[in-house]
Amino acid sequence: MISSDVMRGFNSLILLSILMKEDSYGYQISNTIKVLTDGKYIMKETTLYSAFNRLEKSELIESYSSTETNGKPRTYYRITDLGRQTYHEKVSEWLDTKNIISQFIEEE
Repeated sequence: MISSDVMRGFNSLILLSILMKEDSYGYQISNTIKVLTDGKYIMKETTLYSAFNRLEKSELIESYSSTETNGKPRTYYRITDLGRQTYHEKVSEWLDTKNIISQFIEEE
């Protein structure tokens, strides 16, 4: 399992990346992260919703309610145009970071 401290700086990028593909809701996003990382990173619910709040306040995502077949409302999130722009900036930043760090790491 990957430490949440290591991943903390990348949570926004992860969420924006998922929302670039489609609108989604908390549980589905959490499960997507778990599946894509083979269970090596599980974003805690408090971390997930704190990130949603931060991204929404920054106008990178927006939320809306949708009534499911059982009648229970579910909060969905979608990425905004500003969020798409920020996503591309963060991807570029990540690639630069990865290249810099790789200069110091030797695989044995």
